[in-house]
Amino acid sequence: MAVSAGTFIGGTTLKNNAVVTGRMLEAAKDIWEGYVKHPFVLGLADGSLAVEKFRFYLLQDYLYLFDYAKVFAQGVVKAREPDAMRAFASYVDSILNGEMDIHKGYMARLGISKEQAERVRPSLKNQSYTAYMRAVAAEEGPAEIMAAVLSCAISYEHIAKWIVAHYPDAEKHDFYGEWVRGYAAEGYAAANDALIEWMERFAEGYPEAKIARLVEIFVDCSRFESLFWDMAWGMEM
Repeated sequence: MAVSAGTFIGGTTLKNNAVVTGRMLEAAKDIWEGYVKHPFVLGLADGSLAVEKFRFYLLQDYLYLFDYAKVFAQGVVKAREPDAMRAFASYVDSILNGEMDIHKGYMARLGISKEQAERVRPSLKNQSYTAYMRAVAAEEGPAEIMAAVLSCAISYEHIAKWIVAHYPDAEKHDFYGEWVRGYAAEGYAAANDALIEWMERFAEGYPEAKIARLVEIFVDCSRFESLFWDMAWGMEM
């Protein structure tokens, strides 16, 4: 289900009968509409974002990804099916050895060493977000873990594809183009398709009360995503 720009806004129908994911997205619609109006995102889109703000964001997101990978790793522990275990494990690998390539590329361009990055202290909002996801992963099951990680993964695709649709030259920008291309890429979308398929599979047969919990987790993490953009824009520790 490689999505087009705007697909996730307004509750547009998802492919593959992704009913639970659709409910989660609809519940977070207002939050997601705010992402593409955020000054940080608009700065990425038109190339006007101050490099020092991006540098701050980059380092915080680099730290975030280590904890994000740990949430997926907990899914390996909680999953009962070998295929589900492999899926969670593959995402740990893709985060640590794939998505982080974007960050490492920018770190090289900005003259930031891996050692310098790992000495950076995570901001309070960063810590709060990852602590929430890790608590869900520790206390709940595979479906709840997937609900926790899904907002980050697919919101970045949504934002990048929205940028491409509304700012056609953004992919060519000398500095921010790499970020836009990375998250608008079809390979990234394909990985998200698989996440959504697992979300639906894990939630199959769930009673209404448990689906409501999945929606709650997704909305909470969507709110944390919004706070992360605020943190980056304000360079808040």
